Amino acid sequence: MTRVKTKAAASPDESHPAHAATAPPGDTPRPQPQLLTRRLKLVLAVLLVSQFMLAVDFSILNVALPAIGDGFGFSLSNLQWIATTFALSAAGFTLLFGRIGDLIGRKKIFVGSLALLGLASLVGGLATSPEVLLVARVAQGLATAAATPAGLALLTTSFPEGPLRQKALGINGALMSAGFTAGAILGGVLTDLLSWRWAFFINVPVALAVVLIAPTVIKESKPATRPKLDLPGALTVTLGLLGLVYGLTQAGEHGWTNTHTVVGLGGGAVLLAAFFPIERKVADPLVPLKTLGRRNVAWGNVLGLLAFVTETSLVYLLTLYLQKTLDFSPLTAGISFGVLGIGTVVGGLLAPKVIARTSTLTALVAGGVIQAVFTAALLFLGTTTTVSMALLLPATFFGGIGNMLVIVGFMVTATSGLPDEEQGLATGLASMSQQVGITLGTPIMSTVVTATATGATTASGIHHGVTVAIAVNAALVFLGVVLATMFLRTKRQSTGAASSDVRPGEEPSQHRHTSGYRT
Repeated sequence: MTRVKTKAAASPDESHPAHAATAPPGDTPRPQPQLLTRRLKLVLAVLLVSQFMLAVDFSILNVALPAIGDGFGFSLSNLQWIATTFALSAAGFTLLFGRIGDLIGRKKIFVGSLALLGLASLVGGLATSPEVLLVARVAQGLATAAATPAGLALLTTSFPEGPLRQKALGINGALMSAGFTAGAILGGVLTDLLSWRWAFFINVPVALAVVLIAPTVIKESKPATRPKLDLPGALTVTLGLLGLVYGLTQAGEHGWTNTHTVVGLGGGAVLLAAFFPIERKVADPLVPLKTLGRRNVAWGNVLGLLAFVTETSLVYLLTLYLQKTLDFSPLTAGISFGVLGIGTVVGGLLAPKVIARTSTLTALVAGGVIQAVFTAALLFLGTTTTVSMALLLPATFFGGIGNMLVIVGFMVTATSGLPDEEQGLATGLASMSQQVGITLGTPIMSTVVTATATGATTASGIHHGVTVAIAVNAALVFLGVVLATMFLRTKRQSTGAASSDVRPGEEPSQHRHTSGYRT
């Protein structure tokens, strides 16, 4: 088992990563600012705007799908491919592009992928055939798979580990979660007032602005030692993730016994199982098993996956409830999620303060408990509009706060205490957990609704199916609380020793003061 020294100069992340990666072993790291400089504010603004736009893209077309289907003649069974092609690309290639960013530079990947996103969005908005539209969605997904881990890696390497990074990750998490909610609202507004094509066009000026500004304010970031590309591992994990995501989307559409579902899930599981023996044998693995052996990386990503699976799929469940049970219009249903969006922003701003005053474990557990309680409160939703909205709005607000405490806690946990050469991998894993969670949540909950709805075409039948799915959702959140409590507790280290050894995932005593990890 890898052991880590806790001397003051041993952790690269206690100084700015650019210095930590290149400083001679005996040098003392330069003190880092604990206030945002003008340049750091510009860096933060550019990265946050781009990450918000990427989050919006995950949901902005959901409300517009029926209008797109009518315009292009998509059958009901094929309509889901507009969302699925994007999700497959975005989730399947994240880890691979995260490593490519380590190889050629995260700034290059970030700027290039935003340029691709802008171009793909323009093509999608101008599309005159289903084939062109689907190609544009694939390109959008690939751009998202490259930009998300690169942007997150630039965020973690631009800000020293400690309060500044926690604040940056908190705002980033809040905007990404709010972006997913805002996408649903914006999609409804644009489709009703203008055209579904504007759900594509809106990306173009934002992407263009980021591409023009980012090169002047963001510094290049890549490890001091250039890693080699592990092609067998990259192909195995990418194809495995594609199979898993494809199988789950098919399960949501056609059921768990469908041939495509079984082949996708079975093939994905076999490839992901083969990934670990491959990583043990290659000289420069895509995912070093010692990194996965760190408890903060492994369990942090499990908790992040559960956080994104539950909250994004809850939006889907409540959309069904609002439109099919309460008979809301798509626009009214989308606007109803504005309260959830406000809750996520509040939670993202609150999370760094909670972590600084307590610990990441406290943020994870407290956030999970809050989210679980207010998700469970939605079990009492009825079929009367006034009474139901009086419960739904505060429950989603406080549930959004809890979810953001978990998300920011997961981001800090999964990317802290690591040398700079592992930051690209760590942020790639975190981004993959985020995108796979967003992708998998809806088909999983859709399957639950379909299996449990009694008379699925009736308002009462859909209400019953949604209620059962909400119970499953709350149970998954509570499972995250249990896992955090069991596996992320750290042993208190002696503060008087000059150095001591800790297991991966445990933080040195003096390092806790800068990272925010305490027990």
